[in-house]
Amino acid sequence: MNSLLRRVLVARHVPRRSAFTATRAYTTPQEPDPQLNGYPELPWVSRQSLPPLGWQDNLLRRNFGDTLHEQEEVLSMWGPDVAPIDPYIALRHFLVATACFIAAGYTIKEFLTPDCPAVRREYPYDGLVKELGGLEENKARPEVLDTEV
Repeated sequence: MNSLLRRVLVARHVPRRSAFTATRAYTTPQEPDPQLNGYPELPWVSRQSLPPLGWQDNLLRRNFGDTLHEQEEVLSMWGPDVAPIDPYIALRHFLVATACFIAAGYTIKEFLTPDCPAVRREYPYDGLVKELGGLEENKARPEVLDTEV
């Protein structure tokens, strides 16, 4: 019974591969890092991707006396959240949602908004340029003859 429990606990401590760890291929280099000076080179696995139960400290998901990773600040439970999905899939979902939003706005503007019930006013003599002072900025909407269209 004791060996079965030990096997289950060891199996639970095997880190799962998430989309975050699958996209970032961290392998142990062949040469030891000279800056570590003999400190063990541990795999790049966030504590957030480990199972929540079976630890001596369930909050931090670690056992007492475990060797800390060199980048423990980033890989701890209090570090940045591990992305639950691949970034490319998230970008695709975002673009689909944006396209749906734009399509809905275009549909509402073009097909569901009623036309103006009145005819817009038009002015003769090139939009009353002389009557309004002769400046191009004062030009009102010019009159459009049906023969010009």
